[in-house]
Amino acid sequence: MTAHPRGQWVTQTARNLAMDLGDRISSFRFLIRDRDAKFTTSFDTVFRSENITIITTPPRTPRANCYAERFVRTIRGECTNRILIYNERHATRVLSEYARHYNSHRPLATIPNHGLIQRHRILDDMINEYHRAA
Repeated sequence: MTAHPRGQWVTQTARNLAMDLGDRISSFRFLIRDRDAKFTTSFDTVFRSENITIITTPPRTPRANCYAERFVRTIRGECTNRILIYNERHATRVLSEYARHYNSHRPLATIPNHGLIQRHRILDDMINEYHRAA
């Protein structure tokens, strides 16, 4: 982490990500990014060398990548702004657990209002998931 990311730092982070993903990187086809100056040619080269197509959002269109922007806002508001992250391993665990919660247990539909409801606490009791009792 750094308070002021610059081109070299972002490029090195991209290299680290590519190495960490290993063979799984071949499952990615596109990288959508904005036009921030920190995303240099060397940053794009890291992904292009893995046959990933770089797509830049149009200038001055914050809604062009609205799904990613919404996820980042949600994860910050519900998770990372409320937890003191100790290190990379802790961040990985917290983000993985939150992603599982976000993709599978967030309330997407109404639950019938009969029967008992059980609460399951996750992320060190920060988030509650509710399930209909069997």
